[in-house]
Amino acid sequence: MSFLDNLTQMVEGGSGGQSGIMGHVMDLVNNPQTGGLQGLIQQFQSNGLGNVVSSWVGNDANQGISADQIIQVIGQDKVNEIAAKIGLQPDQVSSLLAQHLPNVVNQMTPDGTAPSS
Repeated sequence: MSFLDNLTQMVEGGSGGQSGIMGHVMDLVNNPQTGGLQGLIQQFQSNGLGNVVSSWVGNDANQGISADQIIQVIGQDKVNEIAAKIGLQPDQVSSLLAQHLPNVVNQMTPDGTAPSS
C-alpha cells in the first residue's frame, strides 16, 4: 500500500483523533488558497523556522517541531478551527500536527525538493 493510500485510509477512517487530523494535515499542504506546499514552506520561513521545514523537504533526518511552533506558523485561529471540526482540544490538535506534518511534507518531497505547484 502506498503512502497516499495510507493517508486516504486514515482520512476516511473516521473523525477525531489521529485519523481525523490527517485530512487537515493534507489540507495544510494542498490548499491552493494558501499556496499549497510552497505556501506552507514560506509560512515556516517567515516565522523563523525555515531550517526546520527544510529538513523535512530535504533528504536528511527530519527536525522535530513543537506544538507551540505549529501555532506560531499556522496560527491559533486555524488550530482552533481544526479542533472544533474534529472534536479535540486545540493543544491536542497542535501536538498532532507537530507529530504528523513533518512526515507528510517529507513524503511529498521524495527527491528532496518541493514541487513548484
